[in-house]
Amino acid sequence: MAATPAVLEARARIRRAVRDWFDGQGFVEVETPARVRSPGQEVHLDAVPAGQAGTDARWLITSPEYHLKKLVAAGMPRVYELGRCWRDHESGPHHATEFTMLEWYRAGAPLEALADDCEALVRLAFRAAGREPPPPLDAPFTRTTVRDLFADFAGIELAGDEDVATLRAKAEAVGVSAGSATAWDDIFFQVFLDRIEPALAAEGATFVFDWPAPLGALARSHPRDPRLVERFELYADGLELANAFGELTDAAEQRRRFVEEAQIRAERGRAVYPIDEGLLAALPRMPPTAGIALGFDRLVMLALGAARIDEVLAFPPG
Repeated sequence: MAATPAVLEARARIRRAVRDWFDGQGFVEVETPARVRSPGQEVHLDAVPAGQAGTDARWLITSPEYHLKKLVAAGMPRVYELGRCWRDHESGPHHATEFTMLEWYRAGAPLEALADDCEALVRLAFRAAGREPPPPLDAPFTRTTVRDLFADFAGIELAGDEDVATLRAKAEAVGVSAGSATAWDDIFFQVFLDRIEPALAAEGATFVFDWPAPLGALARSHPRDPRLVERFELYADGLELANAFGELTDAAEQRRRFVEEAQIRAERGRAVYPIDEGLLAALPRMPPTAGIALGFDRLVMLALGAARIDEVLAFPPG
């Protein structure tokens, strides 16, 4: 079901309010390429092909992350983009292959500053839609950690450096079946899906900090525990709304992770994308930076009380 005119008008007000907020914070809005050679390496994301084959293949971006980081490295300390992204094989109540992403970077800021940004943007979206944020969204959001959630809702003491067999044993000991999964991340996310996400849906709004190192992606190591990385995800009313990193600037470590992810993708029969050498060259020039991607369609869903992403899109995927 496509969005009604009233919903589209509210969506436009939210978009304007978001841009005004970033302008007031001293950010520069930029536009990055939609068609790229290196769309990303994360194991669970697939890019949409965008023409040509072999060594000159292109894909549509899954996120503007790589290009925004290059701009930070080039001397732009506060940048953001509100634009279209594409992820293949994604559909459902909260997913669409083509969607709108809000992504921003703060050089010199801690990860917690992005959590503060998210709280401000959620309340701003409600008010732009003509509603006051309801409890508990009108109060400071809960801030917790992956380890605390696993202990409280799954009964698992998660270290973050367990081998696959140990993690499987911990999951099965509390009644979570990992099935035929043979990868650390698959077992982790099975526990997360079965035990953690239902608990988060009942909590209102929660920032989940301190993710295990095997799920580090482009996040830097945690300063107090190398088994963790500086990362949070925001969940609000059952929606995964945002994903933030304290950005990794060690090019050698980032290359190692890219190579490892490419190997995992190949083993799972997924497309393997070229490494973005321009990003790796830029990373050493980046100052300490925190960056975040927030699903704009989901923000609109939250502000309007919509149950499905189709309800906030003018032209839902057919």
